Amino acid sequence: MISERHPTELLSLLHLASPSLPIGAYTYSQGLEAAIEIGNVTNAESAHAWIKESLSIFADFEAPIFWRLLRAFSNRDEPEVTHWTQLFLAARDTHEFRAETIQMGYSLSRLVLDLNIADESLQLMMARETEIPLPTAFACAAVALKLSHESALLGFLFSMIENQVLVCVKSIPLGQVSGQRLLLSLHSEIQTAAKHAKQLEDNELSNWAPGLSILSMMHEVQYSRIYRS
Repeated sequence: MISERHPTELLSLLHLASPSLPIGAYTYSQGLEAAIEIGNVTNAESAHAWIKESLSIFADFEAPIFWRLLRAFSNRDEPEVTHWTQLFLAARDTHEFRAETIQMGYSLSRLVLDLNIADESLQLMMARETEIPLPTAFACAAVALKLSHESALLGFLFSMIENQVLVCVKSIPLGQVSGQRLLLSLHSEIQTAAKHAKQLEDNELSNWAPGLSILSMMHEVQYSRIYRS
């Protein structure tokens, strides 16, 4: 028997992970546009390889920080929220990547306030953060919507991967059916990434991805581009 809680949580998760969420995700490619420009990603096969590797990078750093932020917001532990927020921002090693997460984080945090879904304690915690990256804002929204941490983590990863698939559809280009086939093929990879992220200890987190950082810096001076990262 399906509990009354389940459909409410599912609808909230779908809302939060929706590509129509007005935070500007569609304007960023997270380095993928530069990889397409130099010929590293040219078809569905190479797109799958790129996104799978992106998931492993997310699972080593961004996702486990998001997991910790979920717990911190749930416990109303403001020092922990600030610690992981600042650590994540310090790890954004290019101008574009830092600007991307701050812009989307700001937009989502404003949306949380405008929709009035967060209680006063969550609102105060967010108001006292100097800069709010996307993982912090997404975690706050998930807690405000009373999502389970496991569901929120899957939604967070899915929304990031869906955006990369959309970039591939528009920029390689892939057909719409090929894009959906690609997204479907990554479901198990998303689950694996979530499981990995939950198991990491603090001293095991790593954002080591020099190739991606180089692509991001190349994109900053790329002559012709559609996306902001």
